[in-house]
Amino acid sequence: MAKSQETFNKKEKEKKRLKKRQDKLLKKEERKSTSEGGGLDNMMAYVDEYGNISDTPPDPTKKKKINASNIELGVPKREEGGEEEGNQGKVTFYNDSKGYGFIKDGRTQDNYFFHVNGLIDEVKENDNVTYELERGPKGMNAVKVKKI
Repeated sequence: MAKSQETFNKKEKEKKRLKKRQDKLLKKEERKSTSEGGGLDNMMAYVDEYGNISDTPPDPTKKKKINASNIELGVPKREEGGEEEGNQGKVTFYNDSKGYGFIKDGRTQDNYFFHVNGLIDEVKENDNVTYELERGPKGMNAVKVKKI
C-alpha cells in the first residue's frame, strides 16, 4: 500500500494557514462593527480662507468674486525704462590668438570665461563690458559680450 502524501508538517502548516485566515476575517468584522462610519461626510475636510484645514464647510457669504482676466499667468512683463542691460564687468585677461578670456564681475567679483564666438564688439584687456551668463560644461560662461 502507498503511503499518504500528507506528512505531519504539511498538516500543521495547513492548520496555521487556516487559523491565520480565520483571525484576519475576525479582525475585519471587528473593525466594521466598531468603526464610526457615516460615509463621505465624516471623511471630508475643508480649507478655510486662511489655508487652515477644518471639518466645517466654508461660509458662502464670505466668498469673493475674482475677475479671471486680472490673473496674470507666467513671468510678469518687464517695466520699460528701468531695465538693466545684463551684467557689467571688466576684461581681466584676453588671449587674442587663442580667442578666449575672462571677465571679472563688477558687483560680485566672480570671474567668468568667454570665447571669441560670444563677442559682439572687439574687446581687449581692461575694457568695461556688459554680458549675459549662460551655463557651460565647466560652469557659467559670459556670452553676448559688448564693450561699454
